[in-house]
Amino acid sequence: MRHLIGIVLAIVMVGVLFFAGAWGYLRLLAPAVPLSRLPAGGGAIGTDRGVLAAMIAIAGTGMLAGILIAAPRISPLAAGLPGLILLGWTGLYLVSVRRAADLIPLKSHAYGAGFEAMLFDGILGAAGLAMIIPAFVPSRWRARDYAAESEVTAASEFISSLAGTTQSQPSAEPADYPERVYAPRTAGPPPSRHHSGQPPPSRQLPSTY
Repeated sequence: MRHLIGIVLAIVMVGVLFFAGAWGYLRLLAPAVPLSRLPAGGGAIGTDRGVLAAMIAIAGTGMLAGILIAAPRISPLAAGLPGLILLGWTGLYLVSVRRAADLIPLKSHAYGAGFEAMLFDGILGAAGLAMIIPAFVPSRWRARDYAAESEVTAASEFISSLAGTTQSQPSAEPADYPERVYAPRTAGPPPSRHHSGQPPPSRQLPSTY
């Protein structure tokens, strides 16, 4: 399931790169004002909404790629598959420029033209090299049980807090009241006493003689 989600994210990454990234890259390359080769006519970038939108599109594409590369919970397929596509396209460009250019769709639109510009400038090759790095990390291919790890961590913290509380508690024996010592009771009924506190006199039996 984790790798299936990674394949879906790879498709999303390719779409964002082709539409948003390619459009933004072409928009930054194109002159904003006629007879001027500087973006925003040489003025502030914030004054040109087109250039600002292009920068936001490129920044969003890079942020998505960075999350797919760095996030340990995401399958390496999410960044690895687009990286392999970009590297394969760059390799085909090195072998046959015309064939690599003919495979780009929508070249009559800004998306295809921007993707072609990134291919010619080596941007796609550099991005592909960065995106296949998670595929060479073995831990990214193994699914980790984050729920079990969090439970174990919480249990260990709870036990350590209990141990600290037990050690910090004072002695429960009161110091103001001494312990009472009870004498052991002897067998037989207790001797009866009068109200004066003296034992009763012994009765003498009459002599039969």
